Amino acid sequence: MGNICSISISIDHLISSCWNRSTEQANYLLKLTKNLSILGTACETLRELRDDMKRKVDIAEREQMQPLSQVVGWLSRVEILESQVSQLIEDGTAEIDKKCVGDCCPTNCRSRYRLGKRVARKLKEVETLMTQAPPSDVVAESLPSPGVGERPSEATVGMDSRLDMVRRSLDEEKVGIIGLYGLGGVGKTTLLTQINNAFAKTCTLHDFDFVIWVTVSKTVNLGKIQDDIWKTIGFCNDKWKSKDGDEKARSIWRVLSQKSFLLLLDDLWERLNLPELGVPLQNKRNHKIVLTTRSEGVCAEMEADKKIKVECVTWTESWDLFRMKLGEDTLNFHSEIPRLAQAVARQCCGLPLVLTTIARAMACKKTPQEWKYAIEVLQSSASKFPEDCPINKARLIRRWICEGYLCEFEDMKRAENQGYNIIGTLIHACLLEETDVDYVVKLHDVIRDMALWIVCETVGVQDKFLVQAGCGLTEAPEVGRWMGPKRISLMDN
Repeated sequence: MGNICSISISIDHLISSCWNRSTEQANYLLKLTKNLSILGTACETLRELRDDMKRKVDIAEREQMQPLSQVVGWLSRVEILESQVSQLIEDGTAEIDKKCVGDCCPTNCRSRYRLGKRVARKLKEVETLMTQAPPSDVVAESLPSPGVGERPSEATVGMDSRLDMVRRSLDEEKVGIIGLYGLGGVGKTTLLTQINNAFAKTCTLHDFDFVIWVTVSKTVNLGKIQDDIWKTIGFCNDKWKSKDGDEKARSIWRVLSQKSFLLLLDDLWERLNLPELGVPLQNKRNHKIVLTTRSEGVCAEMEADKKIKVECVTWTESWDLFRMKLGEDTLNFHSEIPRLAQAVARQCCGLPLVLTTIARAMACKKTPQEWKYAIEVLQSSASKFPEDCPINKARLIRRWICEGYLCEFEDMKRAENQGYNIIGTLIHACLLEETDVDYVVKLHDVIRDMALWIVCETVGVQDKFLVQAGCGLTEAPEVGRWMGPKRISLMDN
């Protein structure tokens, strides 16, 4: 009896399973229309849940919060499933419309069965995804407060007074943009680095929410600049990277317009459209920008409220910097070297980059002969005009015309106008210096030395210059030195 009962129960279970399976498969055919309707309703409910979640995420992101990973993942899965369901409903509607004569049977039961099975499975996926929805009360977490990243820097000399000048300018409520301009190598980037690091060391210096560093350079890349800004005020995830320039600008504007910030722009060569980047300018009290450039004209184009020329360092500061980079070991290796080192340092004309570069190059030179040779090389690099000699603008332009530099103009007046325009450009780029007399300019000593150094060291012998202007000569140089040069200047001797 026990065995008969066991067989009976097993048969009943088998029959029940087969019946349920048959009923389920039959429903794929018979309830396709109803299941499609249920699937559409369920997907609409899932979509509403998705929209609510996404709205909370958008609000959190505007408040500089980062969405939780499980929330981002769930939203992504919903988006994929929604696309699949939309396609499935479209396919199902088309299948239902295909009927035989009399509107009583499908033309293809097998395809309808497969479709019904897909609809049933997709309905379960929708229901599962709804049960897996993350809690809606916490969709994001606060980002750590943005600190000011300290930038690498070397020991400097003569920066304190410059830094104090910029600090005082930042305190002025009507000053929003500060332009730092000057010769290449004069220390503009170093000064900007000191400004940045001052905030990193002393959070109480100002109440800025953000201090942002961006290196612009000669070839402007607006997208990279926006990314650099966003790295400080947001988070560069895939969502950010997929945005175009206008969307990035709106995101940056939305954040910065509600915060106080200091934007440090290094190495500008031309006007930068700040609103196009998303940088607001309407509040000079809380929105500050400090930029560096070689050209005073760029400061004007950027509508700087204050323009500060970064001057060369004093002789005392020059010697301290040169001595620091040279090293005491080399300086004290021979009794003559300190005197010769000072002579070399004076040739650097107070430019920190030149002082640093030459000091490092001379750090391994430990004989007086090597130092004397360096002095000879530096002193021989002179311009056609004597050092610190006033240069008449009209006279300079006439020489350019004779050299053929302005030969594209047949009319002399137009050539002269172009010459004055070039002089103005050189002045704004700090390559020429203005004087107290309007029609006279001067050439900076280092620029003058650099120009002749390049000519004498890089071009062919036939194009070399022989320049000994203002050297106190009492007789002409040796005949042999006249043979190779293409241009000779012995004025003011």
